[in-house]
Amino acid sequence: MLEFYLFPISYAFYTFPITAALFTLPFLIVQYRRYGYVNKIRGLFLYLFLLYLMNALFLIILPLPDTIHNAPPATGVYTQWIPFHFVLDIAKESGVSLEHPSTYSRLLSEQAFLQVVFNVILMVPFGMFLRYYFRARWFKCLIYSLGLSLFFEITQVTAIYGIFDYPYRLFDVDDLMTNTAGGMLGYILAEWLSSLLPRIDNLDESVDLSKKRVSYTRRALAFLFDWVILLPVIVVLSILRCPYPYLWSIAVYFILIPYLTNGFTFGKWLVRIRLKGTGERIRLSELVIRYGLLYLVAGGVHVAYVLAGTNSYPGLFMMLFTLILFVLDLAVAIHVFRCLFNRNRKLIYEAKSGTEHRITLK
Repeated sequence: MLEFYLFPISYAFYTFPITAALFTLPFLIVQYRRYGYVNKIRGLFLYLFLLYLMNALFLIILPLPDTIHNAPPATGVYTQWIPFHFVLDIAKESGVSLEHPSTYSRLLSEQAFLQVVFNVILMVPFGMFLRYYFRARWFKCLIYSLGLSLFFEITQVTAIYGIFDYPYRLFDVDDLMTNTAGGMLGYILAEWLSSLLPRIDNLDESVDLSKKRVSYTRRALAFLFDWVILLPVIVVLSILRCPYPYLWSIAVYFILIPYLTNGFTFGKWLVRIRLKGTGERIRLSELVIRYGLLYLVAGGVHVAYVLAGTNSYPGLFMMLFTLILFVLDLAVAIHVFRCLFNRNRKLIYEAKSGTEHRITLK
């Protein structure tokens, strides 16, 4: 019986790193947009909640049949609609008698009883998360617990929404009842848990966003989304044979737009940061120096290397160009790593332009 539950749990832990990696990008965006920063405690609980949901899902769908063309149940029955039918199953299979307490211990080895206990325990963490982290009221906890349990049962009775030929587990109304009861038990236990842990709604009280440092992770996200937008534009302009597509795209997107919006690009807006110069408004000269060094000098050398390669320049010239580019990239990499491990050190294009990133307050 224990091995039946350990297999899905172990599978959930094995696959959690992949799921967590996919979850990280939307998680960071939501945290930056909603709170202005990422709180480690809030992040820990969200990842724990994700791990719990994966365990719960795998416990109700694993182990899978050997083939998608599985056989129908021997009884031909897919649903059980009689409430508290598990009481009859326990009484019939365990031989427990209310008049004889000495028979109660038989429940601990009875599968029907342990199944009920499992169904309750399965949803206890859900109720605890709802109350502690999501600050849900008891009625919402009741509805959400019932809804999650219903999702589990529908997943089972539809053979994971048609993947398999026949359902390999029963839709049981008793499971809905015991799962929901587990969620409400978790809701009650969360009151005790809340006394031991910091309140989620108080995590941001002492945080001053104006003094928080903009992390390189946050800047990398802004960079990623900016180039997701800009790269297709450059490709289209190149296909249309517009002159200097890279130069014009950089000038408009990273210099003109931030100048008009006082330091914003789409990527920076998405993660709630903006560029700030030495004055109240960022100056055009600051943007020209910043992005001129970053994209026209450092980036422009790489663009020129690609163009040289496509234009079949002499081999000796390309070897010399490659060596120069390698030395340049190595120097840039060393400079970036020094800045990563020394918060007081600025990237060269920031130091020369007098610009820096700031978190926006709203």
